[in-house]
Amino acid sequence: MKNELIITFEGDYIQIISNGEKNYEFSKRVWSGAMVACEKNNCYNILGIADTTVPLTALEGYEHADLFEQLGIDDKYRIAWVEKNAEAYQAVYFVETVLFNRGFPGRVFLDVGDAEEWLLGESAE
Repeated sequence: MKNELIITFEGDYIQIISNGEKNYEFSKRVWSGAMVACEKNNCYNILGIADTTVPLTALEGYEHADLFEQLGIDDKYRIAWVEKNAEAYQAVYFVETVLFNRGFPGRVFLDVGDAEEWLLGESAE
């Protein structure tokens, strides 16, 4: 499977299922679609669940800060991202670090339950 993208509104959050190979163009599809779903449903909590087979390169990860800025992702959003593939987790953690350092929201998790608990919690940690 090259990649799969499913974006749904789950009541309390927008859920993104993102499996397969990852690259910057695919990330643009993911986040553009997420922004449309957020606006349509007036919901700014996002739970991403990924099982990545080919992770982003470091450069592609670094470019996410510009992508988030272009899309208008700001502190009204709360993003919890789960990477099921432990081998791809480091690439996603790098993206989290880049985004955090540029003031963008979100945390990365290995467990869906932990991510959902944080996402729906009272305040970000």
